[in-house]
Amino acid sequence: MKIGVVGTGLMGSPMALRLLSAGHQVWVYNRTPARLKPLELVGATVCPTPLALAQSVEAVILMVTDGEAARSLLADMGLSEGGNSPSPLASCAVIQMGTIAPAESQALSQRVTQVGGTYLEAPVLGSIPEAKNGKLIIMVGGEEEAYQRWQPLLACLGSTLYHVGPAGSAATLKLAMNQLIGSLTAAFAQSLGLVQAAGIDVNTFMAVVRQSALYAPTFDKKLPRMQTRQFADPNFPTKHLLKDMGLFVAAAEAAGLATTPAESVRQLVEEAVQAGFADDDYAALFNIVSPLPEPD
Repeated sequence: MKIGVVGTGLMGSPMALRLLSAGHQVWVYNRTPARLKPLELVGATVCPTPLALAQSVEAVILMVTDGEAARSLLADMGLSEGGNSPSPLASCAVIQMGTIAPAESQALSQRVTQVGGTYLEAPVLGSIPEAKNGKLIIMVGGEEEAYQRWQPLLACLGSTLYHVGPAGSAATLKLAMNQLIGSLTAAFAQSLGLVQAAGIDVNTFMAVVRQSALYAPTFDKKLPRMQTRQFADPNFPTKHLLKDMGLFVAAAEAAGLATTPAESVRQLVEEAVQAGFADDDYAALFNIVSPLPEPD
């Protein structure tokens, strides 16, 4: 199939490689053209504009930072604000795979379908290793017919697919999962900090945690970074977690839920961003809850 990938950052690039390895023809666009060279060298076709990409493919995968970026790129593909002007998206599927607000996804769905196109939201769980190996967990929102039509393509990228419901439902579930990323990491960082401050052996702490119902595999994944305070080369940058925690708080508030726990974590993540860890791994939360002692 002819597939376009828009956004070739930490996740988009390995996803494009997976599609190429599965035998698909892949067109790519990125606002930073230098990121496209490695993909071009292995067979992807680089497009100068989003419109040129949309005119060449059967499906456009969006893997961009936020809802505003998705809206802007779709507008560049000829999708007007009113949604009624001619657009190559009329004969194309738009598969939005980034983490955006449910209301944003629903609005995109409405605009794409107004011009005759197909829209699916398909946010993912997993990071760079899972994207490289096609082992992502993919949550899909959209019409059943569209899901069935594009399920084989999504199966190239993910080992587990869930059709959650209509547009907006998968976006909501993705925010629920990313809230857990933030809250679990913050809670683990705080417990680890207290254990270290008390002089308790971290191996003993982890042995107890691993045998308990409280254990989550992410604890072991983040432990080495927290112990060494090395947060470079992230699989998921702190700035992206901040965006997602903010989206969760807004969605929870709109649903009439108490937002105090998530908002507290959001503020903690914001502190980490302000402290200079925006582009580092979100395990840098540890430096906020357990700061290094001031030098004498």
